[in-house]
Amino acid sequence: MIEKVLCMVAVRRPYLLGHAEIAALYGVERQTSQKWRTDGTLAEPDLVISGNPYWLLSTVLQLGHDGTREVAEQRLAEYEASVPGGYRANLAEQLPVVVGLMEVAKILGRDKQAISRWRHRKQIAAVDYELSGSPLWLIDTILADASARGRTVVQAEVERLRAGARGSQKPRGRRSASPATHPRQAPLPAAQTFTSEQGDEAASFLAGALAQGHSVVIRPTRQR
Repeated sequence: MIEKVLCMVAVRRPYLLGHAEIAALYGVERQTSQKWRTDGTLAEPDLVISGNPYWLLSTVLQLGHDGTREVAEQRLAEYEASVPGGYRANLAEQLPVVVGLMEVAKILGRDKQAISRWRHRKQIAAVDYELSGSPLWLIDTILADASARGRTVVQAEVERLRAGARGSQKPRGRRSASPATHPRQAPLPAAQTFTSEQGDEAASFLAGALAQGHSVVIRPTRQR
């Protein structure tokens, strides 16, 4: 008798963190993690996915090297336990391709809203991560799901992502733009009256007013 054995292969997921996870790890507010990023305390993101920044666990733990910040062993253990199949990666270049809503939309030739609807209706694979409120998948998860559901894949986009293409990070907060400055306009010239014999003076007055950006209204009057 031949027995069929079903082999389950555990999916390995590198430990990744967004601002919310970094804040939880260090026991601070999310705004504190964002401030660390702004002032350079936190390094440049290891990944930017759908415009959002993410860091490797190894990068985040470097925040505690100067002794001013500390990660409790219990918080670290709880975080690692929250990622099934998680492992510590040291180089972003060695990571599997991770995608968010924007990248999945391009892979499947749809818009981001359609992918969000599929996710809420459970018409797409379950996420591999949900970091700082954003859903993320391994690209292989999306491709396997598309194949199982008979969905078309934009192969050029898959190859582009596998080659390391990524978008830029979305701006956060309001931009500190200086108020727009407008050139000061010259004061309006006083109205003048010219006779038919003062053609040159009238032409000079008209040219000067127009050169300063003013409009001119000419009202003829009769001499009494």
